Amino acid sequence: MKTKIIACIFFFIGFTFQAQEKAVPVFKDGEAQIVEAFKNPKDWIRHDLWVETSFDTDGDGKLDRMHVAVTRPKQTETAGLKLPIVYESSPYYAGTAGNAPIFWDVKHEIGTKAKPRNKTEVKRVGKRPIISNSQIRTWVPRGYIVVHSSSPGTGLSDGSPTVGGDNESLAPKAVVEWLGGNAKGFTSRTGNETVEAFWSTGKVGMTGTSYNGTIPLAAATTGVKGLEAIIPVAPNTSYYHYYRSNGLVRSPGGYLGEDIDVLYDFINSGGEDLIPNTNYMKDNTSSKKFIRKRDYANATVRDTEMANGLDRETGDYNDFWAGRDYLNDMKPMKAALLMSHGFNDWNVMPEHSYRIYKRAKEMGIPSQIFYHQNGHGGPPPMKMMNRWFTHYLHGIDNGVENDAKAWIVRENDEINTPTSYKDYPNPAAKPVQLFLNAGAPEVGGLNTIQTNAGSKETLVDNYSFSGEMLAQAENTNHRLLYVSPILKEELHISGLTSITVKMASNKPAANLSVWMVSLPWNKGRRAKITDNIITRGWADLQNYKSLRKSAPLKPGKFYEMTFDLQPDDQIIKKGQQIGLMIFSSDNNYTLLPKPGTELTLDLNGTSITIPVIGGKDAFEKAIK
Repeated sequence: MKTKIIACIFFFIGFTFQAQEKAVPVFKDGEAQIVEAFKNPKDWIRHDLWVETSFDTDGDGKLDRMHVAVTRPKQTETAGLKLPIVYESSPYYAGTAGNAPIFWDVKHEIGTKAKPRNKTEVKRVGKRPIISNSQIRTWVPRGYIVVHSSSPGTGLSDGSPTVGGDNESLAPKAVVEWLGGNAKGFTSRTGNETVEAFWSTGKVGMTGTSYNGTIPLAAATTGVKGLEAIIPVAPNTSYYHYYRSNGLVRSPGGYLGEDIDVLYDFINSGGEDLIPNTNYMKDNTSSKKFIRKRDYANATVRDTEMANGLDRETGDYNDFWAGRDYLNDMKPMKAALLMSHGFNDWNVMPEHSYRIYKRAKEMGIPSQIFYHQNGHGGPPPMKMMNRWFTHYLHGIDNGVENDAKAWIVRENDEINTPTSYKDYPNPAAKPVQLFLNAGAPEVGGLNTIQTNAGSKETLVDNYSFSGEMLAQAENTNHRLLYVSPILKEELHISGLTSITVKMASNKPAANLSVWMVSLPWNKGRRAKITDNIITRGWADLQNYKSLRKSAPLKPGKFYEMTFDLQPDDQIIKKGQQIGLMIFSSDNNYTLLPKPGTELTLDLNGTSITIPVIGGKDAFEKAIK
């Protein structure tokens, strides 16, 4: 009897062990569920490796290898379980320069050279085998393997950072190919012992925020087999649109004086080993036989390619910037796209996601977009992401491809409770053209009827006054402000606001800043981010004909230019007025020339077109 009991106990233990080993992903209501057997971190297998790429960008004559870390349930080792991958790549994992990068001096005349910029260097951090812990607790318990990699020239990855160059697309492509059995992986950075992803189904989804959200798009533009779906959050989809605006040198919000070479210094954490110096004793350029790979990258990328291409004197769009604009590379893309962005992200502005989403729809790629009303970052609700990856990575028919195309968090709602719409922009939005009535230096009018006859108004540039101050001023010659009648009803706008300006300058170049605001300005401590600024835009009149070629303005001559402001979807409250503010230097975003430049606006040649739900009838009803 005792023997039978012991046998039964061993049978029960063996049965339980076997049941645990055969754990598989579980789905309910179209979403992957947390599986008890997958959720204990102590049971996860963690290891790292290097994946060989198709390029050499660090000057050592060998194909660069990317440092990759894997976190997977133990059943992928003990029970032969194969799972799909959630993959995030980043240049930030090994540390950054923090507050050390030296920004460009912005206090100089437009079109003139700035003072040379001092350089800085990253002190690398990080341990093997853990590159990052992001995504792991979310996705591993739900039946996914999570993979991380350091992008080229960062951490323990070979190569040079290029901030949007081809290698930053080809590096994650190689990792996806390795996960599908189509590229080589090695147990060390320089050795020959190979490693295979035997636990992978070959289906990969990528996600991440900001730069980490850019890399999924970069990988997708290669058309790599196996990358089934991406969820980019606040991605930088064009470094021109990040550091320039309609021909104008413009900084991202909060980083006045930043440019692409500053970001390069911020992330360059790799390559401390030595390589032969190809310039040794050549033309007396170097007396060092060996240099660090990091120094090679500095010389070839930052101090040559970037220095020759970024062009802070004109702000024109050129081949350098075109090569770092992912919209130009989308033809091979086929990965299902779920975009996420904040309408009040003044760092990576909302146009970055909109332009890619729009093109993806035109290409027939399965696409959805999630917008919230906050600033930088903010992924879609977990339910949306779970359904997206469940369908495209696990192959579960949950109907996600038939869900609403646009999801927008309304002004008073929680970020996880978006409202669904047929699309973005809202198909019910119609363009409403508004004209300007004179009023400077106080406040003019903004309505659907053009009443001016040859009216012109002048503003004087002075960066000492912020846009917030100018919008609240009752009387100032440093801005022109035109407001609508008070709204008797809420007004819903959705899409792109476009402005046509006809202006003259008394100098060959001047900043042009445009804000659309909701007035009266809410100065309260609890003011919401949507209370005051509706949308914004910046431009250089010198580019009135072309973004690729600017021409100095002839003082006193009027030029006409049309450009879009940032996309938005906002319900403007009853009792508010829509204000159009035109000024010159924006002291949080633009170069800061000496005050005194005069800009003269021809009101007859200037108008703004806003996308209103219900069109002109809705606008007229709201103001009556």
